[in-house]
Amino acid sequence: MMKTVADIMTSMPIVATVPGSRNDAINLMVRNKLTGVPVVRESDGQLMGIVSRRDVFNNMNEEQLSMLMKKNPITISPDKSISEAAKIFYDLRIHRLPVVDKGRLVGIVTPTDLLREIRTMKTKKTAIDAVRAACVTCYQEDPLSYVVSAMKICGVTAMPVLNERGVLVGLITDRDLFNDQTMDVADMKKMGLDDTCSSLAGYRNVLPLFCVATKDDISDVGEVSKYMVRSPTTVFKKTTLNEVAKIMYHNDFGQLPVHGDKDELIGMIYDVDVLAALLGESE
Repeated sequence: MMKTVADIMTSMPIVATVPGSRNDAINLMVRNKLTGVPVVRESDGQLMGIVSRRDVFNNMNEEQLSMLMKKNPITISPDKSISEAAKIFYDLRIHRLPVVDKGRLVGIVTPTDLLREIRTMKTKKTAIDAVRAACVTCYQEDPLSYVVSAMKICGVTAMPVLNERGVLVGLITDRDLFNDQTMDVADMKKMGLDDTCSSLAGYRNVLPLFCVATKDDISDVGEVSKYMVRSPTTVFKKTTLNEVAKIMYHNDFGQLPVHGDKDELIGMIYDVDVLAALLGESE
């Protein structure tokens, strides 16, 4: 019997409240190593929306959380099957699904919760069966300013990095865009953070996007090769989705480059793509 959403969800999730501010949400995400949270009404716990770090940094001039959050988010009830949750993630390419029972938030589900289930499954579906998104690459000597713009225009959070022979030599994600040396106390204060947050892993989730949103000139920070993850983990095109799920789950990866018979890069597979393992063959 297939599990339900109630079996895998995180109960009593961390939430932001309205009324609230942009900096309240940033602090919550940094201190809890999150990239997004549900937003509830303070008076009665009613789900009002959901906010991600990108919502915040795409509109840095707005300070009210109620104006930044996505209102009327897609939700799911706790009695639905995990395959129904997987279809929502797969079709909409979202990463947070609030679980609502009788109008009240009772939990949250993410693709990671489903990867945990898929890794123990038996499936014939492979990485190449699930690759859907366009693969946008960059060159190792490209200036970081180009990559920042390319990621924003293409709507991707990761880019494989190639050398002059077109060989994969690295991977750069939106968490890698700036290193720890770019930390600025003044920037932290603008985000409502104190200097104790610089040692938190969650700080690296928001620093790059803050810099992109607020800096007029980032052209002098160097080439992609300075910031990329070298020799990234990859998967073969015929790797089964349960094996892909294992790699993603155990390493906290949201994406993996996919290589072909000759080790050539043929695409990128994302966590939401792997959820195809829980869907019918026609999906």
